[in-house]
Amino acid sequence: MNIQSFLEHHGIVRNPFAEEDAQTDQVFKEHCISSAYHPIWDKVYGDPKEPSTSIVFGPKGSGKTAMRLQIDRHIQRFNQENPDSRVFLIRYDDFNPFLDHFCERMSRRTNKKTERVFEAWRLWDHMDSILCIGVTDLVDRVLRDEGDGSKGPRLDGGDLKNVDRTSARDLLLLANCYDQSTALAFTDRWTKLRKRLRYSNASAAWPLILAVASFVASIALVGWLFMRGGGQGADGEAIPVSPHWLWLIPLVTLIGGMPYWIKWIKSQSAASGIRKHMRVGKRETGTLRSVLMKFPSKELASQPLPRYDRTDDRYEMLNKFRGILSRLGYTSVTVLMDRVDEPDLIGGKPELMQRFVWPMLDNKLLKHQGIGFKLFLPQELHRDVERETREFHERARLDKQNVIPAFQWTGEALYDLARARMLACAADGRSPEPKDLFGDDISYERLLAAFQSLRVPRHLFRLLYRVLVDHCNRHTDAQPIFKIKGETFESALAVYSRDADVTVG
Repeated sequence: MNIQSFLEHHGIVRNPFAEEDAQTDQVFKEHCISSAYHPIWDKVYGDPKEPSTSIVFGPKGSGKTAMRLQIDRHIQRFNQENPDSRVFLIRYDDFNPFLDHFCERMSRRTNKKTERVFEAWRLWDHMDSILCIGVTDLVDRVLRDEGDGSKGPRLDGGDLKNVDRTSARDLLLLANCYDQSTALAFTDRWTKLRKRLRYSNASAAWPLILAVASFVASIALVGWLFMRGGGQGADGEAIPVSPHWLWLIPLVTLIGGMPYWIKWIKSQSAASGIRKHMRVGKRETGTLRSVLMKFPSKELASQPLPRYDRTDDRYEMLNKFRGILSRLGYTSVTVLMDRVDEPDLIGGKPELMQRFVWPMLDNKLLKHQGIGFKLFLPQELHRDVERETREFHERARLDKQNVIPAFQWTGEALYDLARARMLACAADGRSPEPKDLFGDDISYERLLAAFQSLRVPRHLFRLLYRVLVDHCNRHTDAQPIFKIKGETFESALAVYSRDADVTVG
């Protein structure tokens, strides 16, 4: 018997249980993302106008990624409806590029053991990674032209008019440190950004002009001395000019070029520090130095840069980033962190996930003004949290972070979720629900109890798909049966529970 024929009999035009991953689930993305919610939705999502931090611990398949995509979609809708108080969204869910760059900076001895790599991971590495994502996205929006065919939000001239010279300088500094785009050569992209922001840096060239002028003047002076000669001797013959006058060339060049060389040394030192201590991004010392040289010296004085192993500079850079966003119409920032078990270097190992996530659990960062963090973490980490020391809990202050210790579903909630997916796939005018698929020998209460034992949507979808396959394999198209028998359901549930290690209630 064909599954599609069975579903069409019940008014369903596509299989609502074929997909398991929210990332590729079109039924969820097209329909359920705005209609099917977990009961804890309001607590996690909060109010975009007043961003708050939430930490969700849940097992695999519980719907953490689905909720993250729902928050993403709702924030985009909120931004469309509130253009003057938008939320800047940072999707912190692909860690492989940052971990790869981080490993490149580690010594060969450290890279031999993955545990040592994560022991070296610190809070400022998370902050640098978040700034890399945010700054790259913001620069993309500034540079994106209306007719270039690129997708995503862009900033028009009206938005950029609110950016003063100080904010333009801050964004250019942030771009120098954190912009990770490969669309253009970095210096070309930075120059394009400078022109788009109308940031004039002509005064930055004066030290170089003075150095070149000093060199030319020293050569002209020495040449004049040689042409003039050393006078005439007693016999009337010309006295040659002493070759010691040649020392005027480097001497005058050095004195006149002193401002340039001082600036070069400072820029080289800063670039070396950034290259060494900003460990999650790709940037070369020479490129960093050449861009820093394009800023007027007085505008670089006392500016924070990620050139030390400490969080103070990162917090100042984060404040600069928020200040720029506020001028562009973004009143707050939301950071979505998910899929911490998926990086190649972690490989789903709880002990590595813990070492990677723990530095992030810092109350100063999670409660930073104007930024809301939504952390979707594996259930295993909550057990580790409960075993942590008092010092850890005083630093993390999880009592202030809207913690969801167990992101699970009741049988009733799973039934409603299955019904929502069936309605999303239903033909016009039809309203199917899970109970309609089964015979009278399966009661509504039995379905709820069975769904309760599955606990998470992924198990539910896999089971219902398996039940549909088993039922259709037992019947033919010539003699179809359009109600699933209790025997088929119970046998499929028992086999699936054993294979998936699910306790049947």
